[in-house]
Amino acid sequence: MKLNIALLAGDGIGPEVIDQAVKVSDAVASKFGHEITWKPALTGAAAIDAVGEPYPDATHEICANADAVLFGAIGHPKFDNDPSAPVRPEQGLLKMRKKLGLFANVRPTFTFPSLLDKSPLKRDRIEGTDLVFLRELTGGIYFGEKGRRDGGETAFDNCVYTRAEVQRLAKKGFELAMTRSKKLCCVDKANVLETSRLWRETVQAMEKDYPEVEVSYEFVDAVAMRLVQWPNSYDVLITENLFGDILTDEASVISGSMGLMPSASMGADIALFEPIHGSYPQATGLNIANPMATVLSAAMMFENFGLQAEGKAIREAVNAALSAGHVTEDLAEGGKSYGTSEVGDWLAGNI
Repeated sequence: MKLNIALLAGDGIGPEVIDQAVKVSDAVASKFGHEITWKPALTGAAAIDAVGEPYPDATHEICANADAVLFGAIGHPKFDNDPSAPVRPEQGLLKMRKKLGLFANVRPTFTFPSLLDKSPLKRDRIEGTDLVFLRELTGGIYFGEKGRRDGGETAFDNCVYTRAEVQRLAKKGFELAMTRSKKLCCVDKANVLETSRLWRETVQAMEKDYPEVEVSYEFVDAVAMRLVQWPNSYDVLITENLFGDILTDEASVISGSMGLMPSASMGADIALFEPIHGSYPQATGLNIANPMATVLSAAMMFENFGLQAEGKAIREAVNAALSAGHVTEDLAEGGKSYGTSEVGDWLAGNI
């Protein structure tokens, strides 16, 4: 297979972890007889510094014409510390999602046998956890009308959803549930919010089309609690943008490190794959960032192309590295640690 992949390294540790994902992807391509053409493009603070825009038209052109996008991270302290900055890296991320139509964020949470005791939760709570959040990504409060009134003393952010937006996200949730244990949980706040009531009635109306799927409906605060009590009671969860943003970060620490969890953002025509961690500017250039989440995002990318054996080869290499202790300092716990590039080399060599 010939693959044309847009490569958006972004800011902070993004370029460092992306380099390792490229190494590993090239090793997989060599082993299985594929050809990957990488198309680098600017985004985030790096793009603002270069052209004054966090998601330039030239970058969008490259992404729109690619088979998939592999993305690092965006963000820089000079923007974080300036709430009045007119242009921000995160605006590029929202713009990219909207322009590429990336409406479904797929966030798996799973455990690694060799890391069960590194989780902040007890082993007996998390063993066997294998869940997936589908977060709606282009609607809700992040994209609703926002502003100030009363001379700046009052602020507002409107949360708006259409039935069609809910249906297309829920459809992916039902379809994913059918490939797994046929359990789907709709997460909302229907006892308070009108948008949540729309979500609930829309999903309820779709149940008849998926009679094999067992559907539950839970309030977001209850799910936040149960994620740290019994995370392995969940399988596929669907929810709106803001709730999903918060809950997926909560779920990510179950595995023991945010540096291990991959994600995908799916649209009708293209998908973007990225680690869930941020740009971690404090570690930039220190060769200490954990690249495994980005590498596992590449595994999701191969699997999205139907290349299951290729994705499995990456996952097995990651598990082998974790078992062998060939890890960055965040997982070494006082033992020997390896640099970002060394871990990437080891994974590529293993494959």
